[in-house]
Amino acid sequence: MKKILLFLLFIGCASYGYCQQLYMEYGSTISSFDYKNSRGERLNNLLAQSKSYFGMGYRHPLNKAKTIFLRGGINYNNYGAIGSESSVDNYFAWDVSYLGIKGGTDVKLFQWNDLVFFANGSVASEFLVRGNQTINNDVFNLVGEEEFNNNILFLRAGISMQYPISSSTAIVAGYNYGSSILISSGISAEKLKLNAHQFGIGFIINLPTCYCDF
Repeated sequence: MKKILLFLLFIGCASYGYCQQLYMEYGSTISSFDYKNSRGERLNNLLAQSKSYFGMGYRHPLNKAKTIFLRGGINYNNYGAIGSESSVDNYFAWDVSYLGIKGGTDVKLFQWNDLVFFANGSVASEFLVRGNQTINNDVFNLVGEEEFNNNILFLRAGISMQYPISSSTAIVAGYNYGSSILISSGISAEKLKLNAHQFGIGFIINLPTCYCDF
């Protein structure tokens, strides 16, 4: 996965290296967990929670018309869920953070004056860096637990709006929806799937060597 992302970045730099841009984004993630225990039983009564996410990286045009852009960077995502089971008088909650390497594309849909609309798609390889599970009054560290500690792929798609605020900077706002795919499930029969809605805002900045505009 890492080699593929680095190769795509190399292609973008080699083709249109004169137009390198830096992007940064920050926003809110509304996540939901789809959890099955070792008997294949789904845990119901799970409620989504709102957490934060952050991402940054490089963006390059893939064509001279600048309608298709390649992105590559890192992202830090927080996911969470809470729930209860009245039949056994249980309360449970998850709070986890994943660090990922992300690659994707922005495709220009249309432009209205200076406002440009894009369709976005991306894939990220994410790894658990922090996490805990609360059951009633007990808190458990999830780092090292198989159903959380697997390497996961996160596929996302969405839309964004870009508006220039100077000759070198544009502000961006967008939404995307994503879902995780486990690369390997380990020896545990427990399964966890993450689903997330993300709403964010950020900036795209032309690097000093960039001879391009918005």
